[in-house]
Amino acid sequence: MNVTDIQPSGVRIVDPAKEAMLLSALYIAQEREGVLTPEAIARVAERLGLEPGQVYSVASFYTLFRMQPTGRYLIQVCDGLSCYLCGGANQVVDYISAKIGIGPGETTPDGRFSLEKVQCLASCGTAPAMRINDDLYENLTPATIDAILERLQGEV
Repeated sequence: MNVTDIQPSGVRIVDPAKEAMLLSALYIAQEREGVLTPEAIARVAERLGLEPGQVYSVASFYTLFRMQPTGRYLIQVCDGLSCYLCGGANQVVDYISAKIGIGPGETTPDGRFSLEKVQCLASCGTAPAMRINDDLYENLTPATIDAILERLQGEV
């Protein structure tokens, strides 16, 4: 463990440069394996001199990271306050669910889509919003959702 100091109270001070690398390291690990497995989290922790619990805590906080396999397209619908007030996740999720035949936490039988609600996509000024994999979609309407889903359903 690369701890720069241990305080008398037992609080560890971790090298800030290694903490700054954590998000990038998690992203790379997820790109390699598709999800963040316990083994991947342990490897990231070891390489950065952090505890696996610290790494897991960060990975589980951000909606960018996945701990479970998902469909080819992970649809994350924002359920934050701004999105809620602008038509909200419930209406968007219900609309998408009717279109692709699954509810939150489910994956289509063909493995193409997974659907989930998330707390924040940092798009409050352009709500309602959703992210599909790494792409953010804002100012959602039924027409824009239809166009997005039709394009993705047509991709091979």
